[in-house]
Amino acid sequence: MDGITNHADVVGSLLRPKELLDARAAYQEGRLGPAEWKVVEDMAVDQAVAMQQRAGLKIVTDGEMRRLSFQSQLTDAVDGFKAAGLSSFTWGRWRGGSGVGDYEEQRPEQLGVVGKLRRRRYPSVEELVYLRAQCRDTDTIPKVTLPSPSLFANFWSRDCSCEAYPTLDSFLADVANLLRDEVAELVRLGVRYIQLDAPHYPLLLDPETRKFYEQQGWDRDAWLAQGIALDNAVLEGFPGVTFGFHLCRGNQASRWLVEGDYGPIARQIFPKIRAHRLLLEYDDARSGSFDSLQWVPEDKMVVLGLVTTKSARKETPEGLAQSIEEATRYIPKHRLAISPQCGFSSSILGNQLTIDDQERKLVTTVDTAHRVWGSA
Repeated sequence: MDGITNHADVVGSLLRPKELLDARAAYQEGRLGPAEWKVVEDMAVDQAVAMQQRAGLKIVTDGEMRRLSFQSQLTDAVDGFKAAGLSSFTWGRWRGGSGVGDYEEQRPEQLGVVGKLRRRRYPSVEELVYLRAQCRDTDTIPKVTLPSPSLFANFWSRDCSCEAYPTLDSFLADVANLLRDEVAELVRLGVRYIQLDAPHYPLLLDPETRKFYEQQGWDRDAWLAQGIALDNAVLEGFPGVTFGFHLCRGNQASRWLVEGDYGPIARQIFPKIRAHRLLLEYDDARSGSFDSLQWVPEDKMVVLGLVTTKSARKETPEGLAQSIEEATRYIPKHRLAISPQCGFSSSILGNQLTIDDQERKLVTTVDTAHRVWGSA
């Protein structure tokens, strides 16, 4: 196997502290200036990094503290999008959870593409540069998360996008080009680990959410083939960089979108995606069995998302180690790792647990890695 082989990982987002959420509201309302806002934002990143390092993680992110959602850094940095409340932009019905909390008004707007995409700035370079500085004097590996290009299919609509992009394919090709340019710039700045987040693929498991893609003109097999080709166009050609690929079933305010085993999509995705580490959701029965791991080729690691971010459930290293042992029926232990199953706050609407719960779960993740592999 090439690349990073650490056995404890973290998917990306962490719960936003109240101070950050309040400051964001003040900034949006003009009560806080840009310089003051950046001070608060930087402090939130500092706290996120310190928490991960206290937990013993060697791989860290900035907690996505600078983002409204896990994918919003691209729409924030690129012209061509505007608010568009079209029904065709809805993937499916959120399930679970018991509300979205006090910061619903700060949720990302439902955007659509209405003009040609033009980059104003690199979406994630600020994140890497600041995060890298926080890790300079340690053996910590900074990780940057980026959205999968085909995730943006729900930003294109025949009703408002065709003047700029007559077809969905032409729009997604431009998204992929922007993301590849982003990867090239991050690599130039010394990044070692980049993750693509691709929660849209598991939506193909459910007939109701799959309807969205069918209405766009692609069946499941065509969607998988086209989407993987776009992902690989972003990933390929960067020797020395480890790429992760994260697949979950929806994550916002402890809610989820679909359930079901990875099996129907695993045969295409697992061997064909040009990533080194597959970060997969396995925190409850809704995620299905480990059977689909049979499709993972020998040159990839699997990061088992066994620690839930949906609730304050208290996992134990003993119980998690037992689950890892079950997965060794399909993948040798040295090619396995452990992480939370998703981010703790895929948008600013964080999941229903506390920051203390979050840190405890990160510690449990690292303790399990030491128990099973002897290191994180």
